[in-house]
Amino acid sequence: MSVNPNEKPEPGDERAERPEPAGKPVAGTAPGVPEASKASEASEASEARPAAGPAEPEARPSEGAESAPEGAVPSPGAGAGAGAAPDGRRRLADALWPPRVTRAQLIVALLLACLGFGLAIQVSSTSEGSALRGARQEDLVRILDELDDRTQRLEDEKTRLEKQRTELESSSDQAEEARRQTAEKERQLGILAGTVAAEGPGITLTVSDPVGAVESDMLLDAIQELRAAGAEAIQVDGVRVVANSYFTGGGDDMRIDGTQVTAPYVFKVIGKPEDLEPALNIPGGVVQTLEKEQATATVERSAKIVVDALRPAKRPDYARSSSP
Repeated sequence: MSVNPNEKPEPGDERAERPEPAGKPVAGTAPGVPEASKASEASEASEARPAAGPAEPEARPSEGAESAPEGAVPSPGAGAGAGAAPDGRRRLADALWPPRVTRAQLIVALLLACLGFGLAIQVSSTSEGSALRGARQEDLVRILDELDDRTQRLEDEKTRLEKQRTELESSSDQAEEARRQTAEKERQLGILAGTVAAEGPGITLTVSDPVGAVESDMLLDAIQELRAAGAEAIQVDGVRVVANSYFTGGGDDMRIDGTQVTAPYVFKVIGKPEDLEPALNIPGGVVQTLEKEQATATVERSAKIVVDALRPAKRPDYARSSSP
């Protein structure tokens, strides 16, 4: 049935009751089809048609990179830096582990260990001498003088012993020479033990204590200084001072080996006067210490000092001579 578009429909005809679309129909489509259906069919047709050119691969974000927030503008080079950081860390880890030690590195490590050991020894030896580093010049001079005196005494003792050996070897009557040397040695030991009187050059030290401020440790310091300077025999107020002597009390109750002594305290000392007097008068020594306590100390040299206070000879309870 053909329809003329210019022909007006008759009343009661179905075409007269169907409303025409508001817009102009698209060419090639049936009249009365909605435009939404036409657009949907057009989009399906375009998806069905193959692309004219080769499809470009879809860009994927690099592995490990975080997706940028929506609307953010990526900075130039951001993608390259995000991908290079893990690779750089991985290359650094591969270079450090496992460690690769060469022969040259072993030699350098050994040399550094030897150098550190030498520095440790040097620091240790330097710290040991720090006690003398802070000493005053007067104290250093006194220490050097005492060392020189001790060295000289040891040299004299060595010379004397060598002389005795020579006399024993060259003597026609060696037994008589041995008895003579034994008696001489006994006298020397008796002087040191305080069982034999002694005389010789030395000094006299007099300590006055008007206020009673002198203590026993001050007198003991004086004895130690005299012994360090080469004193061979010492007597204080009639009491022989030997190796095992001790001082107690102070002021009006000063005692030496249990025997009470009173001021002024008179020291009779046998030794080389040129060594004994300077040992007492050094800065910060015995004389200055006593003067700080309002005591006075005077030293007099003498060509002959007599030490006649004796101590009883004690027989040892357990020690016996090892010589035949």
